[in-house]
Amino acid sequence: MSTLRVQIKPLSAFGTPPKGDSLFGQLCWAARHRFGEGRLADWLAGYTDGAPFLVVSDALPAGHLPRPALPGHWFEQGENADRKAVKKRRWLPLDRAGEPLAAWLRHCVGDTELAQSHPGEHKATDNPPRFVASHPQPHNSLSGVTGTTGRGAFAPYQTEQHWYAPGAELDLWLIHDPARIGRDDIAALLKDVGAFGFGRDASIGLGKFEVLAVDAAELPAQPGANAWLTLAPCAPQGLAWRPERCFYQPFTRFGRHGDLAVQIGRPFKNPVLLAQTGALLAPQEFAPRSFTGQGLGGDGVLSRAIAATVHQGYAPVAAVALPAREAAA
Repeated sequence: MSTLRVQIKPLSAFGTPPKGDSLFGQLCWAARHRFGEGRLADWLAGYTDGAPFLVVSDALPAGHLPRPALPGHWFEQGENADRKAVKKRRWLPLDRAGEPLAAWLRHCVGDTELAQSHPGEHKATDNPPRFVASHPQPHNSLSGVTGTTGRGAFAPYQTEQHWYAPGAELDLWLIHDPARIGRDDIAALLKDVGAFGFGRDASIGLGKFEVLAVDAAELPAQPGANAWLTLAPCAPQGLAWRPERCFYQPFTRFGRHGDLAVQIGRPFKNPVLLAQTGALLAPQEFAPRSFTGQGLGGDGVLSRAIAATVHQGYAPVAAVALPAREAAA
């Protein structure tokens, strides 16, 4: 498996947060449109048997990794540290990934620090700058009979939109099998998704982005690594872990079919329980690798409407050295 680091620049608000499992699903639809259903089926062969053709990370702030989901006492504590401020430090600069894990919290930054060079609309207000700002967007449908909104299908509602700071750039880490899908094909699929829009309300202009670079890269790996830091939601269930040394937040994905499958009448998929991005997972037998987790679905497990439906339960990983608890306390 090979690793790519893709830099993208948001061009609009996003209706759906660009998380790895959702990005993978939309890239599969893009592959179906560009290359045909037969080629996509070939790529997906073996997907639920530990042989993915592609694994996609969340869209992360450029040059940063997610802070691992470790309890605070595993990190070195600074003097007079404000607990609420510490909780907001969610992003580790990539050039600090070689530091001992216990020291990471001192180097982590929050959304405010990320957005300092992109204050945008927040400069005109007293609100602190944010790397991602969420705003409600009202919607309504007008009845052709009354010419107004009303109840039921014509009741006004609102959805949330996520706006990145002007000029913000994001990193995607992609693990791919070069024997099945090459860098040029991946770049073409990403450009298709960026042009047409990602996620909810792409048809009205949301989720657009520009692909700035697609480069071969290596994920960080610390000397003496014995655990993995995940860069997307993943499905660790049933795999061989050391449970006392695994830390994660649960994340339930209530998925829906996208693209053409929205029109099939049964767009909803079965819920999937995942470990949220930033999980720290220690396997019983550690070996260097670029992803962990498992492929989910197939054979009608996730969808009665499209039996072959799969879900990305894999995640790219950075290898880290998780110390003994007393060493970080």
